[in-house]
Amino acid sequence: MSEPLNKAFIFAVEHLDPEIEEWSKLEYITIAKEAEKAKAEFWLTSFNPTTGETLSAFDGLEAIRIKHESVETLLESRRSRVCLLDPAASEPLVPEDGKDFDVFLFGGILGDDPPRDRTSELRKMGYTNRNLGPKQMTTDTAVRVTRMVVQDQVQLNQIKYVDYPELKVDKHESVEMPFRYVQGPDGTPIMPQGMLEQIKKDSEKGIEDLL
Repeated sequence: MSEPLNKAFIFAVEHLDPEIEEWSKLEYITIAKEAEKAKAEFWLTSFNPTTGETLSAFDGLEAIRIKHESVETLLESRRSRVCLLDPAASEPLVPEDGKDFDVFLFGGILGDDPPRDRTSELRKMGYTNRNLGPKQMTTDTAVRVTRMVVQDQVQLNQIKYVDYPELKVDKHESVEMPFRYVQGPDGTPIMPQGMLEQIKKDSEKGIEDLL
């Protein structure tokens, strides 16, 4: 593994839903907190919430930049330095990409099950693209993995993952999450703070409604 890159990256999520669900808000908060620790910026683009309450959830998060414009407008002059994380890309993300690109772009929401290829809307813009492997990830996981590769200089196949974890929602019921997560130091999947409680709260609606 190479030395970490001392570079201020931008991780940009183009918000592709007209609304923002509570679990998505938790993912964005997590991305912002981790970006701040990494001295990076988190851009949330095409984000036009209808209530001030939604924006207040991001108060105090120094790394987040709320952008009402689309990423295409914001990054027009820098498109050669933008890398789109795309499940359909032919090449995987590698540590060397950290030297070639400054902005890493994600289409929220990545975590559809089954995948609905929402990234296709960004693919049409012609950015260079890379994949993160064959398994579907949540948005915060995709950003985390990308940061580990391009900033920490860790190869994709050197990252420890937890695939499709089963989460207990009560004494009698569990939910299998249909995603790949980064494995934490304790062996459990790294998830946003409050996400397990949100999953428990929404479990009666079924995993399809949650996603």
